[in-house]
Amino acid sequence: MRRTLLRTLPAAMLATVLSPARAQERFPTKPLRIVVPVPPGGNLDAVTRAVAERLSAGLGQPVLVENRAGASSSIGTRFVAQSPPDGYTLLAMANTMLSTPAIMPSAGYDAVAEFAGVGNLVRVANVVVVPASSPFQTIGELIAHARAKPGEVTYATAGAGSVGHMAAERFARHVGVRLTHVPYKGNGPALIDMVGGRVAMMFDQVSTSGPHIRGGRLRALGLTTIARSSVLPEVPTLDEAGVKGFEDFTFNGLVVPAATPREVVQRLHAEVGKVLSAADLRARFAASGVDVVPSASPEEFSTFIRDEVARYAKLVAEAGIKVE
Repeated sequence: MRRTLLRTLPAAMLATVLSPARAQERFPTKPLRIVVPVPPGGNLDAVTRAVAERLSAGLGQPVLVENRAGASSSIGTRFVAQSPPDGYTLLAMANTMLSTPAIMPSAGYDAVAEFAGVGNLVRVANVVVVPASSPFQTIGELIAHARAKPGEVTYATAGAGSVGHMAAERFARHVGVRLTHVPYKGNGPALIDMVGGRVAMMFDQVSTSGPHIRGGRLRALGLTTIARSSVLPEVPTLDEAGVKGFEDFTFNGLVVPAATPREVVQRLHAEVGKVLSAADLRARFAASGVDVVPSASPEEFSTFIRDEVARYAKLVAEAGIKVE
């Protein structure tokens, strides 16, 4: 009966009946690109490149990584939001993508309305670091000094709205101190000045600060996660060091424009899941303090994004943070 029906259907109607299945089978038919909205060399860039390399095999097409940095990640983010919603252009994103619209009216995108989640990739513990020459030996000493001299303690970040910026603002409100923000154009320049002793402190990922800590160029005062890091087991958490209940981490994930067909999003999610299940990749990430934490579904990641946007909006409003 099915064969008879298909033989008798007009060509245009037949194409309509078959097109969803064929579209799913065909995707992808050309190279994909993942836009990284920050400069090369940081944690998000490294994680994205490692995942993209393996995605190519599963999708049967090259997966290119393109850095479009600037304006607290909003340049690359807007580019993807305005790209065709066909699954061929993805955005590699971190916390910054969710906090920037709250502090920068000119960001020009809505992280919830204009994007659909593909999935989370990894989570990374953040660590409070000071230069090796710093007089602060513990987080308690730093807090005491900041309370005695409001605004004197400076902190470096990769830019306004960055992970380090939001973590430091949450920390300042949590312990009741006032710190002075020193934004840089990327994580690399901020770390250079940290090592050089030109800034007092920084909230950074263990994956990028770890080598400087082990090399004696930076001193770690505490981790921002509840559990200690396997790559810095000697460093206490802030909770252990007396900053009770404080937790913050960096996450990296992938999103696409909101109108991307669901079957395409599901295909991308499935292939990302296969990549993240590889034992050798997990071991490679773990050696740098990066934990693989895949999403159970695209919808779960979209819900996480929505909740985090609300959390950052609340923090920004309470702290009065604004950057034009």
